[in-house]
Amino acid sequence: MTKFTLRFSNFAILAFIALSAISLQAQQSDLSVEKIMQDPKWMGTFPSRIQWGIESENIYLQYNLENDPDDSLYKINLSNQSKIVKVPQKEQDKMIPRYGDYNNKKTEMLFTENGKLFLYNISKAYKTELIDLGERIVDPQFMANESKISFVLNNNAFIYDLDKGTISKLTNINSGKKREGRDEKLSDKNQWIQDENLDLLEVVNERKEKSEASKTYRESVAPKEDYAFYAGDKQISGLSISPNGKYVSFNLIKRERGENTDVPNYVDQSGYTKDLPARSKVGDDKTEVELALYNIEKDTVFMVSTAELEGIKDLPDYVKDYPDKEWEEKVREVITSPAYFSENGEKAIVSIRSKDNKDRWIAQLDLENGSLTTIDRQRDEAWIAGPGLGWSFGGGTIGWLPDNKHIYFQSEATGYSHLYLLNVDNGDKKDLTPGEYEVFDPELSNNKKYWYLTTSEEGPDVRHFYKMPVMGGKMEKLTNMTGNNQVYLSPDEKYMAIYYSFSNKPWELYLKKTGKAEAKQLTSGQSEAFASYDWRTPELIKFEAEDGAMVPARLYTPSEETKNDAAVVFVHGAGYLQNVHQWWSSYFREYMFHNLLTDLGYTVIDIDYRGSAGYGRDWRTGIYRHMGGKDLSDQVDGVKYLVENHGINPEKIGIYGGSYGGFITLMAMFNEPDTFAAGAALRSVTDWAHYNHGYTANILNEPVNDPIAYRRSSPIYFAEGLEGDLLIAHGMVDVNVHFQDVVRLSQRLIELGKDNWEMAVYPVEDHGFVEPSSWTDEYSRILKLFNESLLEK
Repeated sequence: MTKFTLRFSNFAILAFIALSAISLQAQQSDLSVEKIMQDPKWMGTFPSRIQWGIESENIYLQYNLENDPDDSLYKINLSNQSKIVKVPQKEQDKMIPRYGDYNNKKTEMLFTENGKLFLYNISKAYKTELIDLGERIVDPQFMANESKISFVLNNNAFIYDLDKGTISKLTNINSGKKREGRDEKLSDKNQWIQDENLDLLEVVNERKEKSEASKTYRESVAPKEDYAFYAGDKQISGLSISPNGKYVSFNLIKRERGENTDVPNYVDQSGYTKDLPARSKVGDDKTEVELALYNIEKDTVFMVSTAELEGIKDLPDYVKDYPDKEWEEKVREVITSPAYFSENGEKAIVSIRSKDNKDRWIAQLDLENGSLTTIDRQRDEAWIAGPGLGWSFGGGTIGWLPDNKHIYFQSEATGYSHLYLLNVDNGDKKDLTPGEYEVFDPELSNNKKYWYLTTSEEGPDVRHFYKMPVMGGKMEKLTNMTGNNQVYLSPDEKYMAIYYSFSNKPWELYLKKTGKAEAKQLTSGQSEAFASYDWRTPELIKFEAEDGAMVPARLYTPSEETKNDAAVVFVHGAGYLQNVHQWWSSYFREYMFHNLLTDLGYTVIDIDYRGSAGYGRDWRTGIYRHMGGKDLSDQVDGVKYLVENHGINPEKIGIYGGSYGGFITLMAMFNEPDTFAAGAALRSVTDWAHYNHGYTANILNEPVNDPIAYRRSSPIYFAEGLEGDLLIAHGMVDVNVHFQDVVRLSQRLIELGKDNWEMAVYPVEDHGFVEPSSWTDEYSRILKLFNESLLEK
């Protein structure tokens, strides 16, 4: 990198060297890049993938008490909670899956294993094989009459009668096209030749007439063929059977992928360069989805039309920025969920999303003719998202109450994702969880009289678990440990397995009775080496942004003795992700790196900038049509806060981050050179027109329709603004943010004559690094960058 050249006298040079040595000697740490970036096993063993046994006697977890190459399945029995036992393979083979379909009394459960259908009696701990058809049975469900079971086989619906032991097929759905008869339409030329031949040859004409008469007679006396539906060139997905056995819904999906960008793998084991198939770019989503309703009694299929949905032709607001373009008000393309049937099977709803991401409809499906009636519409001129809103072909949190008239769902209509009830008979809608907080993963209790749900009601930085009456009312808080409480209810709902962590404590497993009892810690996996360091609890702060918003951040402050007046800004990735909270961060390597930086005298700030999760709709959509706008200005305002309140030298500010954080780092170095003296952009997006469709089109629309959004959001267009020292680091086999991104940017920097940047490439790494050597090399370079660019100038 280019360094500033300063002239000193010999005395000044000696004095400077001496002072630097004293300073560096004072700023020591028990941590090192090599230590914190080694295989995470050095930290200890921590539980994951928590689940209950079906009889509510055992908690199962992935764990590692024997220093195995990988985690194994362990269990903790409620009768001996201090003992964690590895589950032998023979016992694993006999385990009953935790998730299947239960009868109403929760005494029996249906599940499939190796394609076979089983019924498990919970009180007797006994399983019965019901059906083995030699092909894979999926999605078994108890019907309204629990003596009957529906299931899917080869994209068709079947019913098994438990009492009679008989199987009946409900549908006749086929892939491909129906075979047509041999009668083919002749060309004009061949038709003329045939007609002439029949006119000339009487016997040939008589035989033709007899053949046609015989065919007509056979067709008139033949039994009527069963109705068959052919999917043509479309895939069948999401087949759903009504509990009364009268209706079946399914999606027809036509996938047409755009042109993929191959990612070369230069270190393939073959010794040859191999291309890895990767995604296409934004704007290439050609997927078409239709919903079909099979009416069993009418023996026909209705194709469900969405053309009459409320506002289906509405144009987005951003079109006003393109007055010269003719915008056609037309029926928008949508993605439909499967039908959600009421418990008696007499009603159904569908969740529908527009492909331009501006609308989510919930519509009632008329089961007699397949028509739709809108009962709820959520419109967002940015894009529909948030907890419980669902993606792709799923509807997120949605379903029916047992009364067969109320549906439940989540919506951001108030600006925060809440749980709603809606009466489909009269349209009455009720927000069950009003307030400026978010709701996560609501589920009905076994008796359907209560909700269990997680919320951020006590603050966006903590998560607690609650119980609430099904029609709404006071929520009973069932957890009390500050941090994040991920609760796994036992099947009988008497106990809660709590996956818990705090800011400086990795995840551990706790057990608590469902109620006001105290939680008991079951695992304690920190290694002696990890526990010997006094990991910081970062201070949670808020600072005021230029537009008056209060921005949350984590702050790491050094002691006055080690403080070097330099600061580092960390930018988390993913965009829609939260990192300012009181639980163990998914960025645990970065958390440890921040402890190291703080030991060395740096002040570190980690900001939940605009676009981050956890703060409601307005915060989530603050980056709409301008990534690198408010999300970047929030970083700049964070620096101003540090300068004004923590004595930071404004000329000694660094910034770094990966993925979206790398993107922000580039925008910071290019557009805010007076604020940031150095930056490390890791696996960064450099041009949003080259990223994937599902993520990018939500925020920036499509490049062909909204080029303004892409032009002001892509760092490659602002590279001429680089003044400080820049490190670019990228994995060469990154199939998420392709290596092509930084290759194009490097060429742009070369053409601009910039020489204050360098690139580190990692030939064996994808988007998320896995090799400790790669992590160590990358973060050693980041530390070197900050030490040289912020401390030695």
